[in-house]
Amino acid sequence: MTAPATTFRTLHASPTLLRLPNAWDAASARLFESLGATAIATTSAGVAWSQGYPDGYAMPVDVVLAYAKNLVRVLKVPLSVDMEDGYSDDPAQVADLAARLAGEGVAGINLEDGRKPPELLARKAEAIRERLAKDGLDLFVNARTDVVLQRLVDEGSQAGEAIARGQLYRKAGVDGLFVPGLTDAGQIKAIVAGVDLPLNLMAWGGLANATQLQALGVRRLSAGSGIPQVLWGQAAKLATDFLQGGESDKLQGQIPYAQMQGLFS
Repeated sequence: MTAPATTFRTLHASPTLLRLPNAWDAASARLFESLGATAIATTSAGVAWSQGYPDGYAMPVDVVLAYAKNLVRVLKVPLSVDMEDGYSDDPAQVADLAARLAGEGVAGINLEDGRKPPELLARKAEAIRERLAKDGLDLFVNARTDVVLQRLVDEGSQAGEAIARGQLYRKAGVDGLFVPGLTDAGQIKAIVAGVDLPLNLMAWGGLANATQLQALGVRRLSAGSGIPQVLWGQAAKLATDFLQGGESDKLQGQIPYAQMQGLFS
């Protein structure tokens, strides 16, 4: 049987751009899988909110492990878990969480730098690789840099900074580079050329479509928290109508009960 990380790594080398409709629970993960998703990634924001925590490194490790184990249980395709910053600045603790996720059958992880020094993420990545090798495990490690998303440098320097960080992270053993917020075609081409890693982008206003991104050399496109945020926006409207008017007829457009049941039979 092919290891989940090997299968997931192969998807990044496919001629077709890997599209990940990020899930936030078992139902969304199974639904997206049933619709043809070749892999499932989680959205840290969607998962955190669904578990009752704010986004941004607040989830306890036990919660992260529990939801990941539950998603692996219901999925046949590879699962990538958003580990945010690893929930620690101690590389050994981050590596321990990564190894525990790999041991549960997770195929990949996202690990982000945020506003912290890029050297810290590099040390975490190195610790993860050492721990996985020691334990005979594997993961596709996707390094996320927030250079663009959080405007860590001025706009004219963003591509250069992303390239520098990408090269640093590659030396530390990561498998992919994720630059959320990036939309400029020139910058995308520069990063693809400047970093020998599959480039991952996030769905964003003004971003080219999948076919155009594929032509630019992008290998992976993530929906981020976009799908659950749209759905929860609709849920807020439906709940408001129901609370104010109590009209059952407005609760239309549901996925049939039997279809949802069938996802777990």
